[in-house]
Amino acid sequence: MKTELNRRSFISKSAVALATVAGISSLSGQNVLAASKRERKMTIDLVCGAIGVRANQKQAIEYAHQFGFESVQPNSKDLASLSKEDLSELLAMMKEKRIVFGAAGLPVDFRKDEQTFQKQLKSLPNLAAGLQRAGATRVGTWLMPTHDTLTYVQNFRQHAKRLRRIADILNDHGVRFGLEYVGPKTSWTSKRHSFVHTMAETKDLLAEIDRPNMGFVLDSWHWYTAHETVEDLKTLTNQDIVAVDLNDAPTGIPIDKQMDLSRELPAATGIIDISAFLNTLNGLGYNGPVRAEPFNAALRKLPPDEALAATATAMKKAFRLIE
Repeated sequence: MKTELNRRSFISKSAVALATVAGISSLSGQNVLAASKRERKMTIDLVCGAIGVRANQKQAIEYAHQFGFESVQPNSKDLASLSKEDLSELLAMMKEKRIVFGAAGLPVDFRKDEQTFQKQLKSLPNLAAGLQRAGATRVGTWLMPTHDTLTYVQNFRQHAKRLRRIADILNDHGVRFGLEYVGPKTSWTSKRHSFVHTMAETKDLLAEIDRPNMGFVLDSWHWYTAHETVEDLKTLTNQDIVAVDLNDAPTGIPIDKQMDLSRELPAATGIIDISAFLNTLNGLGYNGPVRAEPFNAALRKLPPDEALAATATAMKKAFRLIE
């Protein structure tokens, strides 16, 4: 995902829980849908960049099929560059392998100066058109929870203005747009002015933007570090949720001391109540992608096959908690 992940430089020093790797050979070609105890609509999604694996769109689809994922992150630049014939071939391959698209990262940096924003915004219609041609209908991005110079209100107004323009372009191409708040106290207190870092504040921002294609990128990590509960999740509907990230937290660290770039694979430690999180989403009828986003240095050092197998095994373990 990466023009998208500047804040996420993957500097985590935590050890990854890889009880996981033992399942490498058994995962090949396995559809992890069978791991669920009851029918669900959400998909086990592969985002190669989030686990340190480099892959173009076709390679990512191959990896998803090989390791039992059900959806894959669309690469807007790759898709926009494909000819009609090449796109048809790619979509036929996905159909054969029973892989669908998850959510793309936003290729526009709205957090910097106005010149940078305007320059990158010009490329968005073409990239959104590429997603539309491929049948990809979801895009997500994250909100920086602090600013050095802008006050909360100034930053709120700037975000609303810029994100509204992005939402309009995406909506013109049938694409939904999700925002992810960043919950750790260590993040939103790291600069002079704090900004949106909870579900409630994100609702305020979404209401101010007031566009029908907008919603949340929910993350179990940020839900946990923001001290939120199942009751908070239940205030949402399927239509409010564009994409979901799944993680666990390192042990032995108080919640308000957790660092954003030091996480674990889903269901690795049990610190985050993944069962409550997933079962609530399932109860809401959520029908989009759920992807691992551990930002774990140990995982990123593994060879691609091992990192993919470890992630697939962790996601399968987490989805078995759905009742």
